[in-house]
Amino acid sequence: MKYFSRISVLSLCLLLTVFAQSFGQGYEIEARIKGIKDSSLILMHYSRSNTQFVPRDTAKADSEGKVVFNGKKELPGGLYIILFPGNKNWVELVYSGEERKIVLNTDTTDVIGNMKVSDSKENELFYTYQQELKKRAKEMEEVRKAGGADAQQKLMASQNDFKAFRDKLLKDNTKSFTTKLLRMSSDPEIPAAPKLANGKSDSVWVFNYYKAHYWDDYDFADPRILNTPFLEPRLDRYFKNLVVQVSDSLIKDADKLIAKTIPGSDIRSFVVFHITNQYENPKTVGTEAVWVHMAEKYYLSGQMGTSEDVKKRIAEKVTTLKPLLVNKTFPALTLTDQTGKKVSPQTMPAEYTVLFFYAPTCGHCKEASPKVKSFYEKNKDKGIKVMAISIEHDVKEWKSFIETYHLDGLVNAYDPLKQIDFNRKFDVVTTPTVYILDKNKKIIARKMPVEQLEDFMNYYQNKVGKKI
Repeated sequence: MKYFSRISVLSLCLLLTVFAQSFGQGYEIEARIKGIKDSSLILMHYSRSNTQFVPRDTAKADSEGKVVFNGKKELPGGLYIILFPGNKNWVELVYSGEERKIVLNTDTTDVIGNMKVSDSKENELFYTYQQELKKRAKEMEEVRKAGGADAQQKLMASQNDFKAFRDKLLKDNTKSFTTKLLRMSSDPEIPAAPKLANGKSDSVWVFNYYKAHYWDDYDFADPRILNTPFLEPRLDRYFKNLVVQVSDSLIKDADKLIAKTIPGSDIRSFVVFHITNQYENPKTVGTEAVWVHMAEKYYLSGQMGTSEDVKKRIAEKVTTLKPLLVNKTFPALTLTDQTGKKVSPQTMPAEYTVLFFYAPTCGHCKEASPKVKSFYEKNKDKGIKVMAISIEHDVKEWKSFIETYHLDGLVNAYDPLKQIDFNRKFDVVTTPTVYILDKNKKIIARKMPVEQLEDFMNYYQNKVGKKI
């Protein structure tokens, strides 16, 4: 995947400061790869995850598998790969930005096992680690296959030996970029947990310790961490697994994490963008407030250097979403029913009101309507009402839709005067769109898939102690 990164002025200044001695020297990366010949190879680095890469150079291997990548400008630091023909195999290498020349020798039958490194302390360290890891993994696999009464003991001994090796390697090379990479790729080590009164380990303490130390080995002032496969999956795991999925908690943790980054840096830009993007159309009901917060605090404030045109579009969406967030009272909406009578969700007496925005010409709406009707019939005696709202204006099509899909019994309504912009006023970007309101017409769910209505209502009623 070709990817182009915008380097901010501050990030450029940081790079110039950190790598001042290296700039202007260029780079030379030589690899001799037995099994590759007369083929073009690509030098690229990871970009935020293990699925995105930024190509930086191409070169052709000769008949003996020798390939040389070189250039007059310094490469950005990061974890790189030399991609083989066919795009399925590669050689990884560490480029810290401080080593001008790197020489690698290996072959395609066992890239890690046969790797020999010259002129690069970083890659000697990297492949010493990889080779020991591979050796231990092979040993443990053999123990598992052999079995025996002492198999578990042997496995534990091998794990402990590798941990001791790793700890020493990291301790002896604290200033190495490779050490930074290895620490970033690992979870925080958790000390022995205190015991509860029942003698069991305190699992809450373990969780809190793990979360508190989750980012300890991430240097958010180092722009090189963007050019690794670790940051994006780390962010995803943190917000999906370690933060309570309610807006207040998500916002608090997002701001706390962003505060670790340098204003104006590419790392801050990416972290802000990634979090914001996850909550524009969130998978968890009611967390759109995170997107609104991020938009206002980081984009509309000017922190992100967003263009005026983009800021205008963001501001328009914020204006639409803010009154429609979970826990807000649903805005006033007056429509007309089949008899010409004015109707409104605000005047419908109901324990819960489901608003089903649809278009009579919409295929998905035709599939969803019978499910909405079934839900209503099952729950109408429990104080639940449904208002089916057509966002289109052809009366004949509207009434035909009601008859075809047997929506009688629901409150059917539309806007005969074409005065309502359902998109801007009620965020009906696609149809069907479903809102659920409580007795006081407060929004308790939005953008709810029709298939999940029953499950959500049972969950919500359990939550408030009134299971339907």
